[in-house]
Amino acid sequence: MIARIRVGDDEALAAVYTRYGSLVHGVATQLLGPGDAPDVTQEVFLSLWERPESFDPGRGGLRTYLAVRTRGRCLDRLRSATRRAQRETRVAESTPMTAPKVDDTAVGLVAAHHVREALSRLPDEQRRAVQLAYLDGMTYQQVAIAMGAPEGTTKSRLRLGLARLGRELSSWNLVNAGDPT
Repeated sequence: MIARIRVGDDEALAAVYTRYGSLVHGVATQLLGPGDAPDVTQEVFLSLWERPESFDPGRGGLRTYLAVRTRGRCLDRLRSATRRAQRETRVAESTPMTAPKVDDTAVGLVAAHHVREALSRLPDEQRRAVQLAYLDGMTYQQVAIAMGAPEGTTKSRLRLGLARLGRELSSWNLVNAGDPT
């Protein structure tokens, strides 16, 4: 079978899968649980397909080879998950947990009020474009479709609206409102 797989005979791989697929899946399920077993099974057979020369009949049978490859793949996944969990723990432990300062919260509320006021003074089409793009998180293309306007017109409305917002907000000096210096 391996000789046929080496020359690209996908029927030979299908026959090997039919014969040993449940074994590979069973080993993966025992080591990782049912969630990752299908992926590991696919990886093991894909590896056999891509590198059939890695099977050495002098070291054992195909059944043993597939079981060992499956175990190795499972251990790689477990090690990777352990390292990821350790990294996440280190990051969580190194990130200081601080509550926002009252001053920062107050400045944020005032700034939000000024932004809402400035936004309300924009022409309807500019305001709607800015709201869809920046408050609703739409792309230029999505805003254009939602507004039933050409993309170029939408970009112009956004550019003009943002420029006007910038002028109005700079007059309130919101950029440094929270900085006491």
